[in-house]
Amino acid sequence: MKLFKRKAIDISTMPLPEHIAIIMDGNGRWAKKRGLPRSAGHAAGAETFRKIANYAKSIGLKYLTVYAFSTENWKRSEQEVSAIMELLERYLREAIADMDKNKVRFCFFGDLSRLSPELQEEARIAAERSEKYAGVQVNFCLNYGGRDEILRAARRFARDCADGKCDPEALTDAQFSNLLYSSGVPDPDLVIRPSGELRISNFLLWQSAYAEYYFTDVLWPDFDEAELDRAIAAFQKRSRRFGGR
Repeated sequence: MKLFKRKAIDISTMPLPEHIAIIMDGNGRWAKKRGLPRSAGHAAGAETFRKIANYAKSIGLKYLTVYAFSTENWKRSEQEVSAIMELLERYLREAIADMDKNKVRFCFFGDLSRLSPELQEEARIAAERSEKYAGVQVNFCLNYGGRDEILRAARRFARDCADGKCDPEALTDAQFSNLLYSSGVPDPDLVIRPSGELRISNFLLWQSAYAEYYFTDVLWPDFDEAELDRAIAAFQKRSRRFGGR
């Protein structure tokens, strides 16, 4: 039987999205299909992330936000959570060591206080040391949930109002956005969900109000540069009206 390769997609003829967000999903199913432990799927997914982050930098993407660990992921087994945390620590240590070569900026969205002191320190070092780079900014969502983020921002604003610092009637979208973890980062233009699931799973609920969505059956460990090109090409064909005509 003759096999046909997919034709390469040229994404260089139209503007790229400024900010792409990805729900990295499908690691467990990828491992199960191969008779491997879930930890092997997460390890494969970490390598995919490394590859996609480097590719995003090479094509000139300005912002890449990835859903690395949600507030709901603590419900998984202690063994699986530990494996994910070990992978995150290892990745950040390696990223810090290679920082001057890769020149990627790091930022973290989420409540990091529940993470281990070691992982919190790796995140702090990665963010501080990479501030000087002008390449792609990678935003890691760690212990992150969209509803939790909005509630934290609302509580902060309520405290400021109670202290007389703010007028609740004067609150604007822009002011509220500045209370979120993503303050200063433009909203995502494109949100990608691999693995065949058709939901947003509490990811960037405020920020993705006008994002374009791209769903694919490809499991995250199998997601590659060509798949990212397909998502970008689909985005480039869409007409974004932001509620207008």
